[in-house]
Amino acid sequence: MFAPAGRRESLFALYAFNYEVARVRETVSEPVLGQIRLQWWRESIAAAFEGGPVRRHIVVEALTAAIRALALSRAHFDRLVDAREGDLDEAPLASLASLEDYAEATSARIVYLALESLGVRDPTAEKAGFHIGVAYALAGLLRVMPFYARAGRLIIPADIAERSELDVADYCALRSTSALRVATAAIAAAACGHLASARARHRSIERRALPALLPAIVAERSLERLKQAAYDPFDPALAVPDAMQSWRLAIASFRNRF
Repeated sequence: MFAPAGRRESLFALYAFNYEVARVRETVSEPVLGQIRLQWWRESIAAAFEGGPVRRHIVVEALTAAIRALALSRAHFDRLVDAREGDLDEAPLASLASLEDYAEATSARIVYLALESLGVRDPTAEKAGFHIGVAYALAGLLRVMPFYARAGRLIIPADIAERSELDVADYCALRSTSALRVATAAIAAAACGHLASARARHRSIERRALPALLPAIVAERSLERLKQAAYDPFDPALAVPDAMQSWRLAIASFRNRF
């Protein structure tokens, strides 16, 4: 809503597409069904770029219009959908670096596309978008950790879990332990580092890129609340929505900050 009115429909389509592919794992009963759904999206995106017929689907129709009108980059869509196939794998990622790579593919790619939708194709803005996308994804994963723990899915990378001596049984039982807080703090520190790297580029980025970079504000507040909870991702207070989020975004937009 902080983007120019003429660009909002394209951004709505882009974020709706991201929602559709992000929720595939939670809407299927077995991995093969998820693979089929993701393949459906691959084919829809291919048709959008190759001039094929548009499937009758509210998101596909809007996304195709955006792709064709704004010449969005196909590589970002392909990378994102491929990365979402990893959601169908129950095994935790091996390392923090692997988690950051997943975050880049599933979150930063949307930021890149949002920048393109705003007419920004500047390498500095894209680099900031990389860091903001990763930070936003890491903060988001920490925020929804209780959901994954209830499902028995470990989202803490194996190397961090090993170093912190995390007990997976405690994690799945939603028991807050010192090991869990250490592991959570390690991921949060990585997210904060990415936010700092993005903001170091602020002065070199044109204002029209700002709407695509505002997720930094959401990530920052989420990480602040987690710190206040002593890095306990199961603290019930973290489940309470941030009532001031819209105001924080509005103030950041007014001040040209992210």
